[in-house]
Amino acid sequence: MQTIKPIRVFLAVIEQGSFAGAARHLRMTPASITRIIAQLEQDLGQQLLLRTTRQVSLTGAGAMVAARYRPVVEEFDRVTEEVTRTTRPDRGRLAINAPLSFGMRLMPGLVASFRLAYPNIALDVQLTDTLVDILDESCDLAIRISAPPGDKSTIWRRICLVPRHVVAAPALFDRMPRPVSPDDLGPDHCLSYGQKGTAESWTFTRGGLRRTIRAGSDVVSNNGEFLHALALSGNGMVNLPDFLVRDDLAGGGLEAVLPDWQVTPLNLMLYYPPYEKLPPLVATFTDFFEAYIREVESFDFGTGA
Repeated sequence: MQTIKPIRVFLAVIEQGSFAGAARHLRMTPASITRIIAQLEQDLGQQLLLRTTRQVSLTGAGAMVAARYRPVVEEFDRVTEEVTRTTRPDRGRLAINAPLSFGMRLMPGLVASFRLAYPNIALDVQLTDTLVDILDESCDLAIRISAPPGDKSTIWRRICLVPRHVVAAPALFDRMPRPVSPDDLGPDHCLSYGQKGTAESWTFTRGGLRRTIRAGSDVVSNNGEFLHALALSGNGMVNLPDFLVRDDLAGGGLEAVLPDWQVTPLNLMLYYPPYEKLPPLVATFTDFFEAYIREVESFDFGTGA
């Protein structure tokens, strides 16, 4: 580790364009940067940098050293990070993919709490509403609200159920009759969560009764926040997870449609690449994630989960 430090300092000087910039970037003093570069030039027997009052530039030897050593240092860092991820449960970098609505509503608090508990774990959080190919994407795990995957090569873990409600703004029923059964839900007023114009199916149960209706295709979106905003403005009924609509139901901005009927819940899932065994870093986040979600009232950890 010590022998690679002078090369890191040399590369930082090049990238930052000055000794002072490298010192700020590496959180070192300019004097120590100068001393390390001088020692490196002495060890190699070559002048690597041309110094002026305003900038530094590479000599021919310096350009050759930079070109040869930069990929070596990058590969060294990559292997070091990979080894750390597979052996240390509390240090390293973790890449996570999460749905947009879930990510915006719940991930900021979760990430803040996780970073307090594990300050040496860096997080790369990407938000997408499409189900990523866990084998092709550069992520260590993906959070999804969905049915179990059909891909047999994917490892998945169900954390809990995600209750849903069909909701609408009270003002909508100033313009149309309030439904009393699923059969009253016409597609003209039911907005769909889906892809490329495909209408969504909603399944309701009550006692031994079961009804499935087809929502409309006039407005289809793959983003729950967008559908939530449309519902709040009185532009239709939507079928959304409780964590998206809970506050508006409590505040009166939205009301549950057919409150005596239950909508089939979804699953909160963690998807993993085909690990033989969860890497310690991934296992650390998984355990923390489940414990955190247990404190959120919008999820169901009953016997069905």
